[in-house]
Amino acid sequence: MQGFGLLLTVLGLCLAFVAVAVERSDEERKTYIVHMATSQMPESFQEHAHWYDSSLKSVSESAEMLYKYSNVVHGFSTRLTAEEARLLQGRPGILSIAEETRYELHTTRTPEFLGLDKSADLFPESESASEVIIGVLDTGVWPESKSFDETGLGPVPNSWKGECETGTNFNSSNCNRKLIGARFFSKGYEATLGPIDESKESKSPRDDDGHGTHTATTAAGSVVAGASLFGFAEGTARGMATRARIAAYKVCWIGGCFSTDILAALDKAVEDNVDILSLSLGGGMSDYYRDSVAVGAFGAMEKGILVSCSAGNAGPSSFSLSNVAPWITTVGAGTLDRDFPAFVTLGNGKNYSGVSLYKGNDLPGKLLSFVYAGNASNMPNGNLCMTNTLIPEKVAGKIVMCDRGVNPRVQKGSVVKAAGGIGMVLANTASNGEELVADAHLLPATAVGQKSGDAIKSYLFSDSDPTVTIFFEGTKVGIQPSPVVAAFSSRGPNSITAEILKPDLIAPGVNILAGWSGAVGPTGLPTDKRRVDFNIISGTSMSCPHVSGLAGLLKAAHPDWSPAAIRSALMTTSYTNYKNGQKIQDLATGKPSTPFDHGAGHVDPVSALEPGLVYDLTVDDYLNFLCAIKYSAPEISVLAKKNFTCDADKKYSVADFNYPSFSVPLEAPLGSGGGGGASTVVKHTRTLTNVGSASTYKVSISSESESVKISVEPGSLSFSELNEKKSYTVTFTAASMPSNTNVFGRIEWSDGKHVVGSPIVVSWT
Repeated sequence: MQGFGLLLTVLGLCLAFVAVAVERSDEERKTYIVHMATSQMPESFQEHAHWYDSSLKSVSESAEMLYKYSNVVHGFSTRLTAEEARLLQGRPGILSIAEETRYELHTTRTPEFLGLDKSADLFPESESASEVIIGVLDTGVWPESKSFDETGLGPVPNSWKGECETGTNFNSSNCNRKLIGARFFSKGYEATLGPIDESKESKSPRDDDGHGTHTATTAAGSVVAGASLFGFAEGTARGMATRARIAAYKVCWIGGCFSTDILAALDKAVEDNVDILSLSLGGGMSDYYRDSVAVGAFGAMEKGILVSCSAGNAGPSSFSLSNVAPWITTVGAGTLDRDFPAFVTLGNGKNYSGVSLYKGNDLPGKLLSFVYAGNASNMPNGNLCMTNTLIPEKVAGKIVMCDRGVNPRVQKGSVVKAAGGIGMVLANTASNGEELVADAHLLPATAVGQKSGDAIKSYLFSDSDPTVTIFFEGTKVGIQPSPVVAAFSSRGPNSITAEILKPDLIAPGVNILAGWSGAVGPTGLPTDKRRVDFNIISGTSMSCPHVSGLAGLLKAAHPDWSPAAIRSALMTTSYTNYKNGQKIQDLATGKPSTPFDHGAGHVDPVSALEPGLVYDLTVDDYLNFLCAIKYSAPEISVLAKKNFTCDADKKYSVADFNYPSFSVPLEAPLGSGGGGGASTVVKHTRTLTNVGSASTYKVSISSESESVKISVEPGSLSFSELNEKKSYTVTFTAASMPSNTNVFGRIEWSDGKHVVGSPIVVSWT
């Protein structure tokens, strides 16, 4: 488990959330989440809790409940033997029994980049903005952060029902009018891994990791002037919704984030009356009724709470997404227009650009001896600069070149330093390409892309006396093109429901400055004794809270909007082209990105405030969706928490699900060829709701290929009053194409003032 603890300190690609089977010290008992059908409770019981307890005692006298769930799910969690779980499954009223899974974390110029600085007057600075409560499920909070300053905020909203829990190094006085609530959930974690070692982490809402403070302050941190990391990215730090309140729910620990704890936090957050939920973690790819985050998010959605989740950091591979349920807003990552250049100068006079957040003593103003780590080690993986793999006699006093991969980037520099090296050049390999992520290295170091790395290695291997130095250039803004899709950002297609395009959109997630924990250095390494108020890190963990905060702004401006309406506004106003008309690039390929990479596009909060039209969805719409994907009554009941049977006489279709994007999966003909045979015709229907003034919208359609003909009927929609609804049908006529062919397009409705855009993907498998 130490390896996982180390993973939590990785500040680069913070969270590629993959649910993994939990290792257990106790082979006899495992932790289970038991979903109950409350409508089937016998009349002899007055309380659900008594019925749950009786059901449990019927199979085990010794088993104890870890949590009782009453809001986002109905049921409880406990530890049982395999035989006890089998017996319990057969008891009346048991919908399903799910084994515990472990989730892993997906680990400032943003407000200006998004246009919030110029448009503050557009967003409500009235009391409505400070009535919004954003709940953050993460590693807790560092309440002393300046980003939790309560200055200028009125009393805690009357709607708030939560509390500030006490524990190790944390008491109720740590909360204020900004950080209005803080809770921690550890029963599932401790049931599996044993008691928390309070000498290593606080059994309280206190953040000993940094990740939770960073995400919370990104979403809704107060305005802090003069913020920076060692002088990098200096300026005013502010969250997306600076007047919103923050409620922290600590569910992630050194050993991971456990599904029983996550569900308990979601359950309590709904009870506490949060408006937005932000989860920078995910659970791999499993059916919605088996995924605790998806199940809990469904319950939150039913209560009118928007749930924003990170897409994952498993890009640029296809089918690498987490959190793809259609009631979750799934956020990928893009870059900012800011960079931290650090140049490599070789003895042959050539220069290569890299990035670094190193701040400390500069290298001597001369060329220094240079060695490749693979040639300074007796280990087969010596090039990776892993612990104890370098030979001190071969690296002492030299700059060492290490390859990226396996262990944390910043740890490689620590290994070089421990062996006597005085600097590091970190080279990307093919899996990372040209993507550069800046780190606060412990010694003079810079990271370079694969092409530069290969050229530098060529020099290293061919010169008898290679030399090098590194020049640090500080902070540069105005970098173009920006944004580009981060290579690490997880990609579609959606492997659970191909008809739902994911991610939904992208937001800033590379080199983001936000608040940090005082318990850990900026690298997260135990050897890093530096302490900072702000840190710069990257991941879809960082892009998710941007959207959570922006959703809070929209909720304040439009309190009556549903979670689906808020997401629709964010998606349909997102942009997919730069101001020069070129398409947003993908850093992984250097080519234009596609909707599988960026979803609807890059978030544009100013436009989202007045989207004109929205694609709305109700709870019944989601239930009909579950019928359309052929879920059984018990499977739907896990999500719906009630008896729900699909109408056998009704025709359910995902094509009629009112999502703000279009994904049309088709079957390719047998064999490798395409283009022959009859065309396939698919029809999708959508309904738009007017949230602006009376207006007439006309449609425009674009398709990147003649192989797909797209038509929309009617071609114009006239709205005369607020909340009026009008429907339209899209007909896709597609020629036969080879497997793995994708055609992208776009539908836009415009009245001359608003543009309501939707991405299209037609794919053959």
